[in-house]
Amino acid sequence: MHLHVGELAEKCSVNKETIRYYERIGLISKPIRSDSGYRIYSELTVDRLNFIKRMQELGFTLKEIIEFTDVFGREETRCQDIYDITVKKLGAVQCKLQYLKRIEQMLVDLKERCPENKAICSCPIIEELMKK
Repeated sequence: MHLHVGELAEKCSVNKETIRYYERIGLISKPIRSDSGYRIYSELTVDRLNFIKRMQELGFTLKEIIEFTDVFGREETRCQDIYDITVKKLGAVQCKLQYLKRIEQMLVDLKERCPENKAICSCPIIEELMKK
């Protein structure tokens, strides 16, 4: 199956410019060109874009995806290498969750201080946020 950039974008639910950007940064390989200069993509590119989107859903950045695919593309890569990358990302996600939990608790504490009907000049939330 051969797809033009618009067809590929539609099939993968991404923007055409996203596809072009991924080409420039090396996330997807440069396509062959038709005689009239149109980019022609294969089903492998569809698979690659779906893979990239799935990794993004898991919180991987484009930089991390590039690193992941670089490791994945090496002949000497083993499952352990992919496992290590996954464990590293899991650790980062867990740290972020702890940080977000702390923020959540601070916001709950601020919310509970506010009696709602006070004038803005005596708002306990503002007072707390103004402290050093």
